[in-house]
Amino acid sequence: MLIQQLPDKPVPGAIIVKLYRYGDEVRGYVRQVIDPSEADMIFPGEEMEPEAAFRLARAHSRGDMPIYVELVEDVQWNPSWGTLIG
Repeated sequence: MLIQQLPDKPVPGAIIVKLYRYGDEVRGYVRQVIDPSEADMIFPGEEMEPEAAFRLARAHSRGDMPIYVELVEDVQWNPSWGTLIG
């Protein structure tokens, strides 16, 4: 799976996986970019492990929309999650 770093202006319909620290674990949630004038849609609203977040992102990307990752709170990319590009 190819994952792209989050650009300044993601395209509507794109899926974003935000990974952050929760204690000593990396957790994530998934959202879909709707429109710049509306709030993004979050699926589901609970945090999950990165692998589960990427599975959910693939399920909602419909194969043609990009999947972006947003790394915060000093989270480092783990190659087991997929290939990070850009």
